[in-house]
Amino acid sequence: MTATLPEPSATLTTPVVEVNDLNVTFSSKRGRVTALDGINLSVGQGEFLSIAGPSGCGKSTLLKVVAGLTRASSGSVHLRGSSVSGPRRDIGYVFQRAALLEWRNVRGNILLQAEMRGMDKAKAARRADELIEMTGLTGFEQSLPHELSGGMQQRVSLCRALLHEPDVLLMDEPFGALDALTRERMNIELHRIWRETGTTVILVTHSVAEAVYLANRVVVMSPRPGRIMEVLDVPLGKDRNYGTTMEDPVFTQISSRVRDLLGATHAGD
Repeated sequence: MTATLPEPSATLTTPVVEVNDLNVTFSSKRGRVTALDGINLSVGQGEFLSIAGPSGCGKSTLLKVVAGLTRASSGSVHLRGSSVSGPRRDIGYVFQRAALLEWRNVRGNILLQAEMRGMDKAKAARRADELIEMTGLTGFEQSLPHELSGGMQQRVSLCRALLHEPDVLLMDEPFGALDALTRERMNIELHRIWRETGTTVILVTHSVAEAVYLANRVVVMSPRPGRIMEVLDVPLGKDRNYGTTMEDPVFTQISSRVRDLLGATHAGD
């Protein structure tokens, strides 16, 4: 028996991020390229939103506009009602690569965030201890980046992004370079951390399974110029067991719909 996709939610919790009629165009010697076209999106308090789409569709550009790292050509982005017009200090950002300082140990890399923001040292140290325990890095505090696996390096990067307890955590394909098993473990870890912290998360990913497993809603984008083709609710509850969730008919149906929209029904993640 085929499961039916759920209807979109009628209501959304208090918006933390609001994107209105966003357009981004880049100019170069080869001409003008429209990266994003007419993006409208609201992200609620404590929500986990995944953004899936083909390479070059503007997913990362959208994340950078929300962070204030890239300017909108037209339209607007608001974070808790405040217009985003430049780099924001109240967000956390996890990049595709961990980008750790090779001469700093785990603790030193995490506390770099505190130094850059001028945080209270004692408070930052306590927060770092909490995050190290939460992410399973206890015992590796003095380890240098080259002594860590790729997954552990990304855990350090995640701790650094969460140190100042940001309202919004932006993640740009953070597990794309990891092997399949490590990526699966990091998905489970990230989902647990999100449940425990209640942070609003926006994740950009190429993986359909990752997008659906982690999120409350999945935004599917078109090829460039990036437009939102559809937003899918993921009514699987917060407490998700990885193996059980992957076999859930609702998970299967939503994943299939995302693949259909991306034109990759028979392709892998």
